[in-house]
Amino acid sequence: MAIYCIGDVQGCDEALQRLLEQIDFSPSRDTVYLLGDLVNRGPASVQVLRRCLAADGAILSLLGNHDLHLLAVAHGARKPSARDTLAQVLQAPDRMALLDWLRQQPLARTLEHGGESMLMVHAGVLPQWDTAQTLILAQEVQAVLCSRDLPLFLRQMYGNAPDHWSYQLQGMDRLRVVVNALTRLRFCSPAGAMDFASTESATTTPAGLLPWFEVPGRRTQGQLVAFGHWSTLGWLNRPDVLALDTGCVWGGCLSAVRFGRTLAERELLQVRCPQAQKPG
Repeated sequence: MAIYCIGDVQGCDEALQRLLEQIDFSPSRDTVYLLGDLVNRGPASVQVLRRCLAADGAILSLLGNHDLHLLAVAHGARKPSARDTLAQVLQAPDRMALLDWLRQQPLARTLEHGGESMLMVHAGVLPQWDTAQTLILAQEVQAVLCSRDLPLFLRQMYGNAPDHWSYQLQGMDRLRVVVNALTRLRFCSPAGAMDFASTESATTTPAGLLPWFEVPGRRTQGQLVAFGHWSTLGWLNRPDVLALDTGCVWGGCLSAVRFGRTLAERELLQVRCPQAQKPG
């Protein structure tokens, strides 16, 4: 049995197929964790979702910002953007089954392996949250996603405020902060105020901000966190940080990590990808 994490696929199903063939993935033996943004920008989002659904639990995912965008468009809560490539999903005869599977994926997961643990999110974790709190808050969002309140939630989900966490937050303000942190976060202030304007690499950090994983005293410090979302950051492999968005849709690579006997034993596997869209 092998365990893998794979970065942002973004509708690049041909690259995903080649990567799964390269790692000799077997649904009866192995488990793959996709770190969110399964869909959009690439040419074959519907095939990616069908592949996940057909794996019958051997491919597990997180929700990324593009996955939530698909749900919002499908429920009439948001208009498609000019760069979207979601029409095949929205017009598919099995649309309802695919969207139902997607809405049941969480915003955070943990993996226990070889006596070690890993927290998986699509984007980031606010410095005030430890692993347990992150999972609790992600479950609050997932409960709404799986409820009859989904259309209303999706209509109110978008916005940059509040930009920081408070334990006094309630209702949509609370849920919006959780969604923004787990699916959009790159930079924040040392106090945890989120910035959504900057998409640069961590080597060109804007003044007054830090990559979320560099905030001193963050409560997940020492906890291995795996995430995607940040293609300009690219591959990052530290004892406590594993970044796996290597720009597949932009002509980079689709990347997987295979874990050995422990989570500290990691092997990077990649396939090159044709450029589906140009950045900008």
